[in-house]
Amino acid sequence: MVALQQHFVLVHGAGHGAWCWYKPRHLLQNSGHKVSCIDLAGAGINLTDPNTIVSFHDYNQPLSHFMSCLPPNDKVVLVGHSAGGLSLTQALHEFTDKISVAIFLAAIMLPFGFPTEDTTDVVADVHHEMYYGRGPENPPTSLKLKEEFQREKLYHMSPVEDTILASMLLRPSPSMAFKTAKFPGGEKVINKVRRVYIKTMHDRMAKPGRQENMIRSWPPSEVMTIESDHSPFFSAPKELCSLILKASASI
Repeated sequence: MVALQQHFVLVHGAGHGAWCWYKPRHLLQNSGHKVSCIDLAGAGINLTDPNTIVSFHDYNQPLSHFMSCLPPNDKVVLVGHSAGGLSLTQALHEFTDKISVAIFLAAIMLPFGFPTEDTTDVVADVHHEMYYGRGPENPPTSLKLKEEFQREKLYHMSPVEDTILASMLLRPSPSMAFKTAKFPGGEKVINKVRRVYIKTMHDRMAKPGRQENMIRSWPPSEVMTIESDHSPFFSAPKELCSLILKASASI
């Protein structure tokens, strides 16, 4: 019997969509909780062409709309994976009073987003397919991890069938939009919300050392660890849900 029903809002990372949460959604709902999975612009079944998304505000609009439509006294537990951490941070700036806890899962955790437009740490390299929606003479408008690198980088501890599912559903992510992920505002405001970071200890995309650097730079209320690859929603869903529930129970 569930003592307190929580409302979990799960936010995917670059290229993924609401679909990637299907295992945690089932487990959390089966435990009596409410779960909402968001498709950000150009992701999942959202029909926006990623090559037309030029601002992070537009990319994150589905989450912002969802948060703004919550009843006045409702609070949610936000969970963001990978680049979804940027979506959580923007929500912390805009909807502080509607968030009970923000859980960063192997996620980008920067209090004010990227300080400059140099996002080489999280965008293109030889592992990515580049798309030039504004023509080859202009910077790429979106990118996607090449299929031959997806399992190695994202899912090396995950069931093979989930890797295959992902290869069919991953979409290019709007690289131009991520460059504008800057959130001016007061640190006191965003630090009003409890933050928990879940480190993925065998991560080949967001390597543990990189995660640790973000934790040191903006210390959360609590740090948890999980023995998983970059995608514990596939590779360790039960353990992931256990940590999410533990984080939300300690509000």
